[in-house]
Amino acid sequence: MREAKDVFRIVGMILLGVFVFAVGVPLVFTLAGVTLGVIGFLIGLAVMLIKVAVVIAIGYLVLVGIRALLR
Repeated sequence: MREAKDVFRIVGMILLGVFVFAVGVPLVFTLAGVTLGVIGFLIGLAVMLIKVAVVIAIGYLVLVGIRALLR
């Protein structure tokens, strides 16, 4: 009877491992995808803000140049 308990314990551990693998791995990949999506969004936002800053700087330089020519 002792051997049967050991066998059931081993089978239970294997089933628990399969369950954790089947449920945990997709959950981790989903969280990683969400995290990468947020990081990608933040990087895209930063790039957009840099582009806006460059356009504003160029516009300012053009206005200063025109003002200097008119003096």
